[in-house]
Amino acid sequence: MPESKQVYLYIENLTKHFGEFVAVRELSLEIIRGEFICFLGPSGCGKTTLLRAIAGLDPQSSGSITQDGKNISNLPPSERDFGIVFQSYALFPNLTVFKNVAYGLENQRISKAEIRVRVSDLLELVGLPEQADKYPAQLSGGEQQRVALTRALATSPGLLLLDEPLSALDARVRAALRLEIRSLHQRLGVTTILVTHDQEEALSMADRIVVMDQGRIEQVGTPEEIYSTPASPFVADFIGVMNFLKGEITSSETVRIGKDSLDCDTANIPRGSKVRVTVRPEDILCKESSAKRKNANSFLFKVESLEFLGSFCRLIMSGPEGFGKLKADLSTQQFHELNVTTDSTLTAEFPLRNLRIFPESS
Repeated sequence: MPESKQVYLYIENLTKHFGEFVAVRELSLEIIRGEFICFLGPSGCGKTTLLRAIAGLDPQSSGSITQDGKNISNLPPSERDFGIVFQSYALFPNLTVFKNVAYGLENQRISKAEIRVRVSDLLELVGLPEQADKYPAQLSGGEQQRVALTRALATSPGLLLLDEPLSALDARVRAALRLEIRSLHQRLGVTTILVTHDQEEALSMADRIVVMDQGRIEQVGTPEEIYSTPASPFVADFIGVMNFLKGEITSSETVRIGKDSLDCDTANIPRGSKVRVTVRPEDILCKESSAKRKNANSFLFKVESLEFLGSFCRLIMSGPEGFGKLKADLSTQQFHELNVTTDSTLTAEFPLRNLRIFPESS
């Protein structure tokens, strides 16, 4: 995240209706100058609607948007300071790469010599200097998206808006472009908003992630905060893979799961409350089975099935009543050291520091 904490974009109580349907509801958010923000959430959560309201393409029903100290709430898109990249590239098929990138500059009364230098510099920056005279149809999907990105940056906008720009590309190209966009942002420092439903994309690219659901913000935080300390069961379930254990608070440090007890920080939730305890698969410590329990959070589990996922192996295990089907991840080395097979019995330990607890009603 940029060191200066100057607010560049301020969204206040923004609401957007489509008829009787409320797509975004009384949403407020501050974005820092030079920050890379991701709007993340499932389809229909309101993230693209929010982006389009910022751009003026679908103006908000109520609320305000302030950009760099200027209220832009009622300005048309042409008078707002942004560049935008869509999933569909939206390049002009009858124009060369050079002409596509130069399009916005030609409307700004800039000399042809300046335009030539600016476009050449940008194409160099995204690794496409040799493609200037080609047409979009002669380029790969990844190259077309680079051109679209370059065109959006050509006018040096204060704000760059990216609406799921990588979702039409295959996995390898997507991963490469993620790195390129992040690197480009770090070099140019332009305030950037990326809309995505891909959690890996958000975690790998963002300074901060805005997790949305049903038109509201569920949590705003760094990728590490969102992943390690989710603020709600929705965030816990949506980001990464999570185990949920249903239980009941029996003391200030204990939750009953079925007939067993689990030591954890009960977060001042009253005794007798129904709760959900969450733990990531990679945070469960699997060891050789032992007849003797080493601590209160160790239990015997039987391996029912295995998923080989490259650098790690996911175990699907069943254990004491109430724990359900538990997912646990082992590195390939651990997997071989423990000689795990289906029907293996392992001791699974739940480290207290990795357990998070939510009231059942949340």
